[in-house]
Formats: sequence, C-alpha cells, structure tokens
Amino acid sequence: MTFEDPCGRIDYEECGHGPTVVLAPGSCSTGAAWRPLISHCGNRFRCITTSLLGYGDTAERRTAEDPSIAHEAEMLEAVIRRTGGPAHVVGHSFGGLVALAVALRQYVPVVSLTIVEAPAAELLREAGEHQHYCAFRRMTDAYFAAFCHGEPDAIATMIDFYGGAGTFASWPQRVRAYAVATTAVNIRDWQSAYGFHLSPSLLAALDMPVLVLRGGASHAAVQRANELLSQCLPRAALATIAGAAHFMIATHAAEVAAVIAEHIGRAAAR
Repeated sequence: MTFEDPCGRIDYEECGHGPTVVLAPGSCSTGAAWRPLISHCGNRFRCITTSLLGYGDTAERRTAEDPSIAHEAEMLEAVIRRTGGPAHVVGHSFGGLVALAVALRQYVPVVSLTIVEAPAAELLREAGEHQHYCAFRRMTDAYFAAFCHGEPDAIATMIDFYGGAGTFASWPQRVRAYAVATTAVNIRDWQSAYGFHLSPSLLAALDMPVLVLRGGASHAAVQRANELLSQCLPRAALATIAGAAHFMIATHAAEVAAVIAEHIGRAAAR
C-alpha cells in the first residue's frame, strides 16, 4: 500500500487492467477519494492511486521555508516511475495543479493529462483577472486568520468556497474530522499553489492532450481559472459537468468517469 522513496514514504495502490492511469487526489484527502470514480470505469484501466504530501501515509517533505510545488511534483513523478511505464495522469483540485506541474517538468512520460478544477489562482493574476484572483485571496486570508485564531473549523471557509454554503456541515463527521486534522497541511498546499508561477506562455509549451473539467455549479473564480487553463493549453478541451461543484469526483462520479474515460481512450488510440 506504500513504497519508500529517498525523500519519504508514498501511498501507492493499484487495481484493474488496461492503460495506466495515475490519480492524484486533492487536499484533505487520500487515494480513497477516487473509489467512486474507479467503480464507474468498469475495470477498463489500471488505476493507480496515491495521496499528496502530508496526507494518508505519504510523508511530508515541504517546509515552511520551502513549500515549493516541486516537492509535490517529485513525489508524483516517483509514483509514475513506480508504475513502470507511460501514464495518463488525472488530478483533482490541488492534485490537478500538481499533475500540471509534473507535465510541465517533463521528467516522466505522461500520455495525457486531466485537470479537475485546479486552484490556478496565479494564472488569474497573470492574466489580469483581478476580481476572480481576489476572490481566492479573500477566502484564503479569512481562512488562514481563523486558523491562526484557533477556530477548530476554520477549514470550513475553504470547503464552502468550493462546494457552496453548508458543504462542510453536510459532510460525514469522520470526513470533517480528517479535514480539521489536516488543516495545517492544507494551508501549506495553498502556499505551494500561490508560489507556482503560471503564465500563458509557459502553458503554451505543453504539447499533450489535456482535458480540463469544471463544475457548472462551482464558484465563478474556480470556473474562470479552469477556463483560462483550457484556453492557454494548446491541445486542451474544456468540459463542464452540469449541476456539479468542486467535489464532483464524489457527487457526480459517473459523469466525471465517462468524460475522463473518453479522453483517455482518444489519447491511448493516438
């Protein structure tokens, strides 16, 4: 269920047969987040799941002085190497940003990329989308301040920004508890995300099939950030899951699985 890397332990689990698909979850989560989607794939793919740094059994390797997303990318690259061959990479939320970093670094063979609502706030800033960028910043400023003041459910601010008012309260107690327990790790994730420079010129150099997914009911800033991603990536397609918000890999697993499977199928055929 794990393997040892020179920089620490990494979650690793696989199931199914077919083209290799590496699934990177978002923050406050583990590889188990992908189970609903995997169940809808009908054993068509060899699915590899992992957890990001500081979640599950994956060791943290970032520090307050060095929260670079490069550390996340190195971990996911180790997972891809472990699979033994080229992989289709799928990332949700912060995992989508990490998957994008891996694709841009070009250190491991990636056949196709799927990004599910990456928090690409820095692309909004670079593109002059100040209203949407400030929406991200206002949320994280309020969230960080609440955590610093000792509010135990500070992370609810972030969860409800993504899923809509009341999302955090609607989650099962064990899921809320894990989010609360990993709040400090999530804050570091945001430091990594804000430190990840993204520009249209950088993205224009990525020559691979990319699917960008967003939810039709997601926050406007999240929708716009991912729309920009699709516009800046030369071989990208944008798909919107009607009625879905940020946590669509759980709430709309069948629809998301179908769109991703079609994308991977086309890329594998090529």
